Amino acid sequence: MAMFGRRTIRLRTKLKGSLSINNAATGTQPLPKPLANSMFASFFPRPKLFFLSAIAWFLIVLAIWHLGAKELAQQFALFGTDLPELAEGERPPFLTAEKSWVYQYIIGVSFLFCVPWAFIDRTRWYVWSVVGSTLILVVTYFMVQISVWLNAWYGEFYDLIQRALSAPNSVTLADYFEQLVTVAYILVPTILVQVFFHYYVQHYVFRWRTAMNEYYMSHWEKLRKVEGAAQRVQEDTMRFASIMENLGSAFVSSIMTLLAFLPLLWTLSKQVTELPWIGQVDGSLVFLALISSIFGTILLAIVGIKLPGLEFNNQKVEAAYRKELVYGEDYEARAAPPTVIELYGEVRKNYFKLYFNYLYFNVFRFSYLRGASFLPLIALGPTIVSGTITFGVFQQIMNAFNQVENSFQFLVNSWTVIVDLMSIHKRLKAFESVIHDGDIDWVTA
Repeated sequence: MAMFGRRTIRLRTKLKGSLSINNAATGTQPLPKPLANSMFASFFPRPKLFFLSAIAWFLIVLAIWHLGAKELAQQFALFGTDLPELAEGERPPFLTAEKSWVYQYIIGVSFLFCVPWAFIDRTRWYVWSVVGSTLILVVTYFMVQISVWLNAWYGEFYDLIQRALSAPNSVTLADYFEQLVTVAYILVPTILVQVFFHYYVQHYVFRWRTAMNEYYMSHWEKLRKVEGAAQRVQEDTMRFASIMENLGSAFVSSIMTLLAFLPLLWTLSKQVTELPWIGQVDGSLVFLALISSIFGTILLAIVGIKLPGLEFNNQKVEAAYRKELVYGEDYEARAAPPTVIELYGEVRKNYFKLYFNYLYFNVFRFSYLRGASFLPLIALGPTIVSGTITFGVFQQIMNAFNQVENSFQFLVNSWTVIVDLMSIHKRLKAFESVIHDGDIDWVTA
């Protein structure tokens, strides 16, 4: 028994750093202080301050870069200053003197962001929440830069294909395979990075889940009375952490993609002679992608407004049905046919309502996404028939447009996932209200 008591003390100390014992004789201990929005606070240090400081730091380092930091490579760059400069019109290699300094700058300012948090509020999860989140952003930036380089490579490669097809034997087999080998030098290490990055993110998500799980279990005496409490702790914590990481990474990737591809698409738009029925417009493809994504986002937000509530109700009726079945495993009087039929009837009713709402939501969703994929082809119609661009430039324009449009369409492409996240967040917030002596009628209605 004494050994068990010591293990309990060590466990609670591990959960919250240090907990004083109020009554050594009885072994009672105070519960950890309730955290506001513990889904984030259990993992991140001072979540509001942390995320606001991350945004502020991003804007500051971006401003510093454009105010002159990009000219300081010779003074501060650790390597890469002796790389050859790019000749006019030459396809950029993956690593140039300028790019080398950009990468060093990004890594340096990312490290500087992590340092203060080691002193401001260093928690048990500092390495994963602060350093880990920063690492995810740095690797995401690296992946976006790969996409930018590939866009330029595809332009040159498709021009080579056009020359080979239009003038037989004008391109040698050695030239063709040389281009393929060039891209292999970049993609092989990139694939390795992606594999290990995916492995790392899995551990990152599990650590976040562990932080939430330990916090909820430290308040289990209150939470155990909530119907579906086991599912909240066992399933919703994992789903919340996973979805938040995926959505957060996708959102940051969208921002970085816009920063990288918007100037490129604006430049490529100069080669578009005119838009059908409109005429020549500066930056035409940028405006087209922006208008298309705004229209789709508003459209799907309107038609899908009921989905988060239905998903939330779905978990309520599922929890009630599942709990009755679990009781039925231990007590003969529980899970009787009339009760089970009634509970399952509520499950069926909510699912059918959910299916109907997704029916008309998907009509608008798939119609919009399919239609939007043809917009660049329509916009490039006059340019294509006039023959003013090469096949390689056409591929560059299509890829850059898709990158920009997909970034603008972040909410459109993620809407069903966001609906699921809103439902989980709503359940966990109601779950947490019990810790703060809130009402638990939401789970027993």
